[in-house]
Amino acid sequence: MINYPKLSQEKLLQRLSHPNKKIRMVLDTDTFNEIDDQFAVVYALKSPDQMQVEAFYAAPFYNDLSTGPKDGMEKSYQELQKISLLLPEMAGVPIYRGSEAYLSGPEKPVESDAARNLVERAMASSEDDPLYVVAIGAITNVASAILLEPLIIEKIVVVWLGGHALHWPDTKEFNLNQDLHASRIVLDSGVPLVLIPCAGVASHLQTTLSELRDYVKEKGDIGEYLYETYKNCMKEHFANSRVIWDISAIAYLVQPKWLPNELVHSPLLSEDFRWSFDASRHFIRYVHYINRDPVFRDLFQKLG
Repeated sequence: MINYPKLSQEKLLQRLSHPNKKIRMVLDTDTFNEIDDQFAVVYALKSPDQMQVEAFYAAPFYNDLSTGPKDGMEKSYQELQKISLLLPEMAGVPIYRGSEAYLSGPEKPVESDAARNLVERAMASSEDDPLYVVAIGAITNVASAILLEPLIIEKIVVVWLGGHALHWPDTKEFNLNQDLHASRIVLDSGVPLVLIPCAGVASHLQTTLSELRDYVKEKGDIGEYLYETYKNCMKEHFANSRVIWDISAIAYLVQPKWLPNELVHSPLLSEDFRWSFDASRHFIRYVHYINRDPVFRDLFQKLG
């Protein structure tokens, strides 16, 4: 049985407070899975006053765009490499391959360069300067790192886009649903966690092709890339919008007022992907709403 270090209530609440300063962060992303990861990668790198991106980790995914989690991870790794050629701010930021499979059990980490680098980077962090681990895909790499070295719980803060709102009928959301064991580890281990749900919260972050044509398309090579990526995601754009889910995690670190949040007891995750609650459990920070307009305004301005 894994013995996770337990933060004092005071330390946990301190870590769950917004840092209100520039932070060090790594971004764990299934970049090829959708079109929103690309926006989040660019948003993070275009926010140097709020965050220093130290590394990118390619996360696994399995859907119609991949033949399995290994293929999804590799495609995400290659997509990060592609973005690095278009975005000068990405020069010199290392990119690591992540897990080739999901966790096969509750205490069985998946070895990867990403997980090992996260352990190394976290353990080199000081208590006063925790590493922010921003995860916008399946949480496999992060959970594996925790299992490989549980002491990183004392050195990191996880900001995760995962699951649906706590009032939702189920939480069968793509990021959370892919790896039940990893999701449970992050919810149960006591690691400081900021949870941003998808349906009911990040689902407010909708935009349209016409908006991106006006405010993104002419912003250099990276603007053209983001615009074309969005344009190609659907055949018919008339009266249709698309959610850019993943920028929510970056926006929280930029300005928490845009993402009203509260302390809640970490929910329990059932086998059939439903939330249940126990008031004796540790606290996490839970985002319950996103004010869409200032988030996109900030992103568009930073592209300019």
